[in-house]
Amino acid sequence: MNVPTLLLGITGASGSIYAKRFLQYAKERVFEVELIVTKTGEAVLRHEGCEDILQNCGKIHKIDDFFAPPATGSSGYYGMVILPCSMGTLGRIAAGTSDNLLIRAADVCLKESRPLVLVPREMPFNEIHLENMLKLKRAGAAIIPASPHFYKHPKNLEELADTVVEKVFSNFLHFL
Repeated sequence: MNVPTLLLGITGASGSIYAKRFLQYAKERVFEVELIVTKTGEAVLRHEGCEDILQNCGKIHKIDDFFAPPATGSSGYYGMVILPCSMGTLGRIAAGTSDNLLIRAADVCLKESRPLVLVPREMPFNEIHLENMLKLKRAGAAIIPASPHFYKHPKNLEELADTVVEKVFSNFLHFL
């Protein structure tokens, strides 16, 4: 049985706990995950105390390596999530700039009709943010703002973050 491989993009938006919990959630559900992390994303991981995920995950692709497998549609990735997703990254994906591997990998998912989930963490949204999100939704991406819920009465930050991560995974599971 082939294990699905997901790409996880991490940007400089605050919310490293979401990426950390996503990796744990994926491991429990037998997904392989490969990372693409922006330079600012690495700095935020360190600042928020989540840099250990860089040592406890699968392959990490260099942000400027356009020869890495995520840069091509012939790669066998199941899909991609960018978690957390800065508005700068979201805007560059919407514009189709492909100026780094993370943006290119997202573009590949869109052109190959693979699941692409963007989890913006910033707020409030301005009109440009909303237009970019609408443009990406129309192109086939799922937009899931990092808006945790309290229905399950979370007892700690991890359980609260998991409410967002579960929603992200539910978007992938209906494609299996």
